[in-house]
Amino acid sequence: MEMAVGIITSAKISDLCHGTILDNHSRMDEKAEKRKFLGSLIIPLIIVALMWLVKIIEVSLGIDLGRYGVVPHTAKGLLGILTLPFLHGSWEHLFSNTVPILVLGTALYYCYPTLANRVLLITYLASGLLTWCIGNPDTTHIGASALVYGLNLFLITSGFIRGNRMLIVIALIMVFLYGSFIWGMIPSLAIPQNISWEGHLSGAMIGILLAFFLRKEGPQKEVYHWDEDEENEESGSSTGSETEAPTGSASEEKPYWDVPTPSDAELTVRYRFRH
Repeated sequence: MEMAVGIITSAKISDLCHGTILDNHSRMDEKAEKRKFLGSLIIPLIIVALMWLVKIIEVSLGIDLGRYGVVPHTAKGLLGILTLPFLHGSWEHLFSNTVPILVLGTALYYCYPTLANRVLLITYLASGLLTWCIGNPDTTHIGASALVYGLNLFLITSGFIRGNRMLIVIALIMVFLYGSFIWGMIPSLAIPQNISWEGHLSGAMIGILLAFFLRKEGPQKEVYHWDEDEENEESGSSTGSETEAPTGSASEEKPYWDVPTPSDAELTVRYRFRH
């Protein structure tokens, strides 16, 4: 986790959006960049603060709010779609979701500011709803893992589509640091560990679908034209020189009837023989 955070804080922040066109289409100075980075932290920090607040209330009052999670195929379980990301079974469970939400959420809001609210809201609601649809009715699903999977897969897929290498790197680092990211979506491996593979799979599917549906919105892949311009200039100059040459030669050449008749002296050929 520390490695991923270190990359963001030590490297130039705008490097996160390498390969994309920022909304203002200009290179931000250091102060503006810092302001944008701090602004990108606000929503992820609010989400994390609510996650921790709920857990602190649970521990302080000695109550268990886990029963208000997603209970698939039941009417009361629909409430869990709203509460799902804020309920956690343990402090370890809470902490394992805290860093990914901060890192991935900040990356989302920094690089895709015009899409971030939509992506976050749709991932939040749709992943919970899909978990309610495909989950086992005898289970209760809690935790922000579905949101983490959704944000991560959105950033990875969108990074490939838009040519954003740095976001792909950040998202893949989170995949490896998350530990159970891959096998957390495989039922035979996740169920024995009491892990909601339905929530993970739902978030991942929503993230990928959003990346494709929103691929034409927001920042797009940079297209560089200087090679094409140079080729056009070279072809233009060569074409110009080719077209100018006949014009010049045509003006210098005289019609055959204007050529003067040579004198006899010019037509006389003298031979010199050695003895």
